[in-house]
Amino acid sequence: MPVPPEAPHLPRSASIEAYGNGGFHFDTMSHKGSLLCLPDAMWAWPVTKPGDIDRHTLKRVFENAAGIDTLIIGTGNEVWIVPRDLREALRNVHVVIDAMQTGPAIRTYNVMIGERRRVAAALIAVP
Repeated sequence: MPVPPEAPHLPRSASIEAYGNGGFHFDTMSHKGSLLCLPDAMWAWPVTKPGDIDRHTLKRVFENAAGIDTLIIGTGNEVWIVPRDLREALRNVHVVIDAMQTGPAIRTYNVMIGERRRVAAALIAVP
């Protein structure tokens, strides 16, 4: 289910302070469910398992590709190999993709935004 453009969101990026229990804490707020972090906003992301990740669920990433160099995918507690067609589609818009479990993905994302890099993260919530 796509998230409508008028849906509530944080209109900037922020480091993730904590995660678990099905959600995330950031910027003195919390969010239950998965999260899509773009350089200029953070959105609810309706993905609950890596097998649901595709061009459709990453539509906002493709729409904002001009401002993103790296996309980090947090795959929950699972290990997931990015399908070739998705990797190539992102490569065609000059976005590098790196998939890892959600914990390491958050740590990597926080370091990269701290370095002011053009990074996005698609993070599946963990229990």
